[in-house]
Amino acid sequence: MEPNSAGSVQYDRWNESNINMNVEASQSTVMRFYYRVCVSSTGIAMKTAGALAALVSIYIIGYVTGYYIHRC
Repeated sequence: MEPNSAGSVQYDRWNESNINMNVEASQSTVMRFYYRVCVSSTGIAMKTAGALAALVSIYIIGYVTGYYIHRC
């Protein structure tokens, strides 16, 4: 009886040297743009600035609307 020979799996294919590990070079221009705008630190800063601008604009719209509604 052979120990663990029926259930063993060999991963020899991971030892090959032709695997391309340079992910950044193989990405398309769209994916690099997505990473820069949505994931990187520049993207996080853009999201924060956009959220702040949205909150300020909602505040201004509410202030102006409330002013004109309660003016009379």
